Amino acid sequence: MRFTRYCRSILFTPALAVDRFARGQQSGADISLVDLEDSVAAAHKDAARQHAEAFFLAPRVGDSRRAVRINSVTRHEGLRDLLALRAYAAKPDVVMVPKVESPRDLEIVEQALGPECAHVDLLALVETPRGLENIGAIVTATPRLKALVFGSADFSFSIGAALTWEPMLYARARLVTAARSANLQVVDSPLFDMSDLEGLRKEAALARGMGFSGKAAIHPHQVEIINKAFSPDERTLQKARKIVAESQARDANICVVDGAMVGTPFIEAAKRTLEDFGPTEG
Repeated sequence: MRFTRYCRSILFTPALAVDRFARGQQSGADISLVDLEDSVAAAHKDAARQHAEAFFLAPRVGDSRRAVRINSVTRHEGLRDLLALRAYAAKPDVVMVPKVESPRDLEIVEQALGPECAHVDLLALVETPRGLENIGAIVTATPRLKALVFGSADFSFSIGAALTWEPMLYARARLVTAARSANLQVVDSPLFDMSDLEGLRKEAALARGMGFSGKAAIHPHQVEIINKAFSPDERTLQKARKIVAESQARDANICVVDGAMVGTPFIEAAKRTLEDFGPTEG
């Protein structure tokens, strides 16, 4: 299994909810994101852009990467978002691009942000059938793309399916396969019932088992459950230490650990796990 601290959890906070900004960064989420898209009504987009800039200008609270979700680049509000970001005195660490349907969407973002935002990472939110069909081209659009994110709500609506696990299984599997083929991370959509913590544990475990790197959150109390689901437990860390130690001792690409043959993919995965999570529980 692959584990990462880059995007186990992405916590969405509406850009107008200024009073929640610090709490979002203190939640433990790997990425604390202010949202300019779905959570902001059309009449308040300008105010949201101003509040988002204040979020990035404020002193950092916690260790989260700070991110923003812009509006779709096929709409004028998305283009206005990009121009605003380019002019921000403090830039986000990450920009999430919604409704990505082709490599051109990401190219537009790169070109509009310009050299002022050269070090900003991109996340592609895939939430339409067209985006899923073009996923092979999307994952190779730019080296600045770090992860795919699944938008289950919009996707289920667009194909007329129920927003439950089974109808979305095919889309999730395609996203994971495409992301991993390009060495990208891949993040599952949120569980929208904020009160269903047991359901969240179940969904996070299913997503982890499919190969997802993390899961989005819409409330801070979801973050701890998600981080735990997408972090190695102590038993996994112990095995990773054994694998690395045995491969180093034998200076070989294949070794035997606890009676099982371990090859290069497992050794490399063990090394990455220890690099990210260290000798203690992550």
